[in-house]
Amino acid sequence: MSKFNTVFIALLAITGSMILFTQNKAMSEEQKKPATMPLVADGNQQITLGAGCFWCVEAVFNRLDGVISATSGYMGGTNPKPTYEDVIRKNTGEVEVVHLVYDPKKISTETILQWFWKAHDPTQADGQGGDRGPQYLSTIFCHSPEQLKVAINSKLIAQKQFMDPIATSIKMAAKFHPAEVYHQDYYRLNKNKNPYCQAVIAPKMKKLNLENKADTGK
Repeated sequence: MSKFNTVFIALLAITGSMILFTQNKAMSEEQKKPATMPLVADGNQQITLGAGCFWCVEAVFNRLDGVISATSGYMGGTNPKPTYEDVIRKNTGEVEVVHLVYDPKKISTETILQWFWKAHDPTQADGQGGDRGPQYLSTIFCHSPEQLKVAINSKLIAQKQFMDPIATSIKMAAKFHPAEVYHQDYYRLNKNKNPYCQAVIAPKMKKLNLENKADTGK
């Protein structure tokens, strides 16, 4: 990504944050509370992915057949009850993530990770595009030793697609903290309200041929 594009996206992120701050003032207290923990029914599996702004990541995985729920949140830090304001201060160790619950009979872990590698640039070591900082690091949080092996192998396969080394870290999952309700399904609800959605997420969805695929709002 060129320096101009990085600066442009950074400005969009700032503008989007200002709009979010304005929206926040008008939100109900219920919207500011953490979302509910996603349910994992028998036979389903879960994986937690960090790939930059969780609005972007959630928008992608919400459109994949076999994904039952995609919940934006935080993982990997030291704060027992992190908020968005805590995380953007960059001192809690939390990563913006999307926690996926999926039906392995309909979509495999390998396929989910193939989408993960396509949905962002995993060679960026300090964030994604104009979103810079430890909360935007590319990370795979695994929920079983078997899943860890799959992720490590997937990374080795994906490396062949990139000239630069992949910077993605692969770890066992820590406690997942759902983000505030107003962050959930953000792209679908705000695509025409926030310029960040229009300039950053929409082109990504078009590139991945997902823009016209139904968003179930999971």
